[in-house]
Order: sequence, then C-alpha cells, then structure tokens
Amino acid sequence: MSLISEFREFIARGNVIDLAVAVVIGAAFNKIVTALVDGIIMPTIATLSGGVSVDDWEYVVEPAQVDAAGKEIAAEVAIRYGHVLQSVIDFMLISFVIFIVLKAYNRLRHHEDRKETEKQEAKKVTEPAEDVVLLREIRDLLKQRDA
Repeated sequence: MSLISEFREFIARGNVIDLAVAVVIGAAFNKIVTALVDGIIMPTIATLSGGVSVDDWEYVVEPAQVDAAGKEIAAEVAIRYGHVLQSVIDFMLISFVIFIVLKAYNRLRHHEDRKETEKQEAKKVTEPAEDVVLLREIRDLLKQRDA
C-alpha cells in the first residue's frame, strides 16, 4: 500500500473529520472565552487592585541602566510573576467557563435522555410482551380450528 493511499484512507475516517470540526469549534470557543476574560473579568480585577494590570506585576532584580542622554544602556532585569499569575488566572477562568458550559450541556443531554427513556417506557407499557402476543395468536388459532 502506497503512502498516498494510506494517507487517503486515514483522512477518509470519520474520526479525523470529527477531530477537525472539534478543533475549529474549540478555536472559536477560545476566542469567546478570551474576550470574556480580557474584556470583562481582568479589567474588573485591575480596578479592584488599584488600576494596575496583573500582567504588569513584577519584581525588579536590576533596574535599567541609562546614560546621561537618557539612552538605555542595559535593559531592566525583572521577574515577571504577574505574567505567570495572569496565565494561571486565565487558565482557571477558562476552565471554569468550560466546566459551566459542559455542565449545562450534560444537564440538557440528561433531560433529553430522560425524555427518550420515558418514551420507551410508554411504548413498553402499550405493547404487550412477545410471549403474550404468541399466546394470543395460539388462542386465536385454536378458536378458529374449533369453530
């Protein structure tokens, strides 16, 4: 089997298409969550922390060195713990939003499953069991033979 035919077979599988759709939807969902975090939640946190963005928090190890003309000779050396903290906050918020969406989805799916189960139960109640149907057919055949 050639490499091209193997690749064609691989792409033709449904799992690859499902995965591609999931990646596209995930990217779109990521934009929504990022907009929520960057546009609403983080400005609120910045306001509560005195107007400073969490991403700007840092510990300066060595300040920038500037010459008499104001030109920077050496860049500032700083530990940007705010950037790490911002990433952790982003992760937690994105995880929480995904949790809420999945919880709502599972609740909706559970509701649909329950409705389907109720339909199946109602169908079972209205339809007699197979052995009852067979016994009725035998009874009817015996009545026809005796008549």
